[in-house]
Amino acid sequence: MAAGRDTYNRLSLGPSLNANVKEARVLMVGAGGIGCELLKNLALSGFGEIHIVDLDTIDLSNLNRQFLFRHEHIKKSKALVAKEAAEKFNPNVKIVAHHANIKDAQFHVGWFRSFKLVFNALDNLEARRHVNRMCLAADVPLIESGTTGFNGQVQVIKRGVTACYDCTAKETPKSFPVCTIRSTPSQPIHCIVWGKSYLLNEIFGTSEDQASLDVTEDQENASEIAELKREAEALRKIRESVGTEQFPQMLFDKVFNTDITRLRSMKDMWKSREPPTPLEYESLVAQASEQFASKDEIIKDGQRIWTLEENLVVFNDSLDRLSKRMLKLIAARSEGMPQPTISFDKDDDDTLDFVAASANLRSHIFGIEAKSRFDIKQMAGNIIPAIATTNAIVAGLSVLESFKVLRGEYDKAKEVFLTPFAPQRLLGTDRSRLPNPECPVCSVYYTSLEVDPSRAKLDDLVEDFVKLQLGYGEKEFAVSSDAGLVYDPDLTDNLDKNLNDLGIKQNSFVTIVDEDDDDTFVNVVVNIQEAKLSDKPIKGLEDGQAPVIPRKPKKTLPILSNGVNSANGKIRKHDGDGEAPRNDKKRSRPDDAGPSPSKKAKAAEDDIVVIDDDAGTGAIEILD
Repeated sequence: MAAGRDTYNRLSLGPSLNANVKEARVLMVGAGGIGCELLKNLALSGFGEIHIVDLDTIDLSNLNRQFLFRHEHIKKSKALVAKEAAEKFNPNVKIVAHHANIKDAQFHVGWFRSFKLVFNALDNLEARRHVNRMCLAADVPLIESGTTGFNGQVQVIKRGVTACYDCTAKETPKSFPVCTIRSTPSQPIHCIVWGKSYLLNEIFGTSEDQASLDVTEDQENASEIAELKREAEALRKIRESVGTEQFPQMLFDKVFNTDITRLRSMKDMWKSREPPTPLEYESLVAQASEQFASKDEIIKDGQRIWTLEENLVVFNDSLDRLSKRMLKLIAARSEGMPQPTISFDKDDDDTLDFVAASANLRSHIFGIEAKSRFDIKQMAGNIIPAIATTNAIVAGLSVLESFKVLRGEYDKAKEVFLTPFAPQRLLGTDRSRLPNPECPVCSVYYTSLEVDPSRAKLDDLVEDFVKLQLGYGEKEFAVSSDAGLVYDPDLTDNLDKNLNDLGIKQNSFVTIVDEDDDDTFVNVVVNIQEAKLSDKPIKGLEDGQAPVIPRKPKKTLPILSNGVNSANGKIRKHDGDGEAPRNDKKRSRPDDAGPSPSKKAKAAEDDIVVIDDDAGTGAIEILD
């Protein structure tokens, strides 16, 4: 079977490209909606070795579109399950799964450099930017892809050849991946959407966790199936307890304690971030005795950010109001009618209070700033659904673009846009954009530096590496780490500090900014790799291999028709209307005349007009 598939691949791709595909070692970051489709395509295409990196575990809500996963896989690693499923498509392909965060130190620039090609199948902006930066530093081509509802996009990124992911500014996303909302929130909006679209629906809407659990309990997944049944039973009991005295504590304990404790137990998920802290209902109630007495005043004050105790008060009170509404709806329901539900409405005080209090309690658990009810009302929005067909189309386009990359045909690479509701064609293509010379990420010079973490100081980096090896010499420059500025000519207090103490560690990026106005180097980005060094505490470029750092292009400022350039206040003489002055011939003067001083005219002590005739441009500069 596998031999037959390879025969067809060779006929489709040609012997040369098929051989390149079979030898290619590629990386796929993300094993979600796009990732499942993409991994299947890569395996069927015969890519020789595929590495998968994904931090998340499988959730019930993933199953409608992430086809490599089944009900018995819920709570298991996406990367590991995807590997097992995809190996059945093509046993000749080597698949290596990493259940980890792509930002972990083990995935350093050298590791990225070992791949022929990288595919992004991610669902969040921060991780996309990280992979983009790592691929630029490793000089490995990247195929970026993404979907939003029915729309999708594929982009080929190659350092110095095409635009990178950060060459254009990205809007703040208005939709959020389910796994982020349910497991790893990092922003207030994640908690708000969780309260609005998950928790409210679980208790007063249509619960997704009431799906059938008719699965086979074998030895491998018996514990997970038992856990799922316990969760479903807990939710069922909570919904049945609406209106009882136990109801608030039952719901609180499940979502703010039991569920959080389970999340916290997934150690791999919290290697690179602070784990959540569960809340204890009874102790929080005891702390909030005064707030319960001032319940009405707290609820009316929606402009202020409520304290933890005040959020508990609003949480309990809104539950009471919603429970009474639900009981009335149930009592009024006619026989044969569906179960009544309550949905979110930003103008409905009951649902808004519940979402606001729930979101703020969850924010406290994950160390995220709380928001006022007024702000939450403005921020609450809709999640754009993920569409399986869109993911499949985009994954296919990614593989087609990868064939061009393997051939080295970057001039034929396209940016492809899937826009089914646009008046144009379903698939719109455009030439790959050129790199943006102003891009802070790809218009820089990348290099690496090995440091001995026990001995390396900032002074070693500044003196031995930047000034000597990079050739900055007496130039003025600034050094920034991921945490901020650590050195410039006016900030020298950190020179004696160890790099580790400044947050410069394995896989960190350090940026060198040339502050000279003349002959200015582009920014230099240095990737830090820790190593045990026997000689000096840092080791960068080999002797005799000083880099040729590109210079920043000098900007030519536009001249307005009246001769005034508003950008710098200079006034220039003109030979004619709208034309810049010519300087075809150099001015001559006697050999013994010596240097000609600039002509200066003082109009007043505070207003100096400098007429600089040395360059022969006739420019008049007004100095403030």
